[in-house]
Amino acid sequence: MANEIADFDVLMPILGIGDVAAGIEARMRLHRLWLESDPQAALERLAPRIKAIAATGHLAIVDEKLMRRLPKLEIVASFGVGYDNVDAQWAGEHGIIVTHTPGVLDEEVADTAFGLLIAAARQLPQAERYLREGRWLHAPFPLTPSLRGRTMGILGLGRIGKAIARRATAFGLDVVYHGRKPQDGAPYLYYPTLTGMARAVDILMVVAPGGEETKNIVNAEVLEALGPNGILVNVARGSLVDEDALIAALNSRKILAAGLDVFADEPKVPAGLLAAENAVLLPHVGSASRATRQAMADLVVANLYSWLDGKGPLTPVPETPWPRLSSPAKAGEGDHAKHGGGGSGLSG
Repeated sequence: MANEIADFDVLMPILGIGDVAAGIEARMRLHRLWLESDPQAALERLAPRIKAIAATGHLAIVDEKLMRRLPKLEIVASFGVGYDNVDAQWAGEHGIIVTHTPGVLDEEVADTAFGLLIAAARQLPQAERYLREGRWLHAPFPLTPSLRGRTMGILGLGRIGKAIARRATAFGLDVVYHGRKPQDGAPYLYYPTLTGMARAVDILMVVAPGGEETKNIVNAEVLEALGPNGILVNVARGSLVDEDALIAALNSRKILAAGLDVFADEPKVPAGLLAAENAVLLPHVGSASRATRQAMADLVVANLYSWLDGKGPLTPVPETPWPRLSSPAKAGEGDHAKHGGGGSGLSG
């Protein structure tokens, strides 16, 4: 017997990524805001009924301004492990739960990160272009740098960071890490400062959360410390890297190469990065396999189902812990009630 549609309205601001709509519509009323001829008027009409938001990717901005307009909002189900597109701190202070999709994409993103590292170190895209352009007919491709003898410094030893560390160890690389604080039981050397770690390594792997706390954390000083044999790989958020400083470092050969899956103003990529021969660039495809994206979509829907069934969220973010630290007022009783929450940090 099919599930009845519950008295539970879900707002989807943009189409985004991942097939979540069918699962939501099976049990709830779904409102596709981007299809409305006048989205603002539609939002005004729908606002008193919305109890959930499905944020289908990092371009779906769920900020204080939007959440304040939705007096019955209970939960924001975000697609992706990163959730800097959602003001989770404000949500937590106002009794709104935020969920994300950790765990199901770790291995896929770690694979992509290592693919970028190998491609950047061994210049594989350049070698392929060399072959396709017919230049191999006249001379062998030049010798390249190697992964051998390198040390990888991981910025953000969370689930994905640990998956990358396992791969690095299997490749014979030494691994160290930096985060907000050392992690109990981590079998890798901890560096209390990012610049200090960059000075000690020749691979800098960026896997930390986005947001104001980490904006441009990989700056000119860090790149200078990484040095002329250094390789930067970023599979986190483009906002963590000062792109102007990175372009300058690549052009002046202050670092050897970069492998990037993310950019500060996606899908726009700075011309300086597009022109850099020593940069390997991907269009944010870290988790973009069919199986993984489906698993992420399924977890978005599962969080909404669990909430609808009164079981609480499956994967709440640290800013909106569950069970609640205090009991907020029931939805619709004035402003969203407040309760405490913790930060996500760099090392989680």
